[in-house]
Amino acid sequence: MSRTYTKNELQENREQLIKEYYAQTPRSAKKRTLTKKERKVLGIGKDRGVARINHVRLSPSKVNIVVRTIINKPVDEAIAILRYTPKAASEVLIKLLESATANAVNNYNLNRDDLYFVDCQVGPGVTMKRYMPKGKGSASQILKRSSNITVTVQEKTEEAI
Repeated sequence: MSRTYTKNELQENREQLIKEYYAQTPRSAKKRTLTKKERKVLGIGKDRGVARINHVRLSPSKVNIVVRTIINKPVDEAIAILRYTPKAASEVLIKLLESATANAVNNYNLNRDDLYFVDCQVGPGVTMKRYMPKGKGSASQILKRSSNITVTVQEKTEEAI
């Protein structure tokens, strides 16, 4: 079990802890996770806006097709691409992107022009099961899938350029 840091220790080792937090590590390497209070003191997460929607009646595979076209693009460019994409997921993603952008601007005073589309996590939601009658008195199952979508926008920093 890892120990918790005091507020003074967090302030003294701020740069090192933030660097370790954002470091890319393999899945097998276990790194220390910070508590919610420690992340708040360090200011981690204040450079991004997040929006989430659950139980969207689209399958995750169909949403992922659209997400791959706009990843790592500025927010305005991503919204413009989505407006002219003839997929059902584009309308949902436009609303989520605008919501995440509004969260970043209103909650953390970030500049809208510097925001870009960083991450989108699409997972399976609740699957409704329906049945269709088939020949000889049998039935086959129909799966109506849904998605849980989380969109993250982040401010473009000098290090990321």
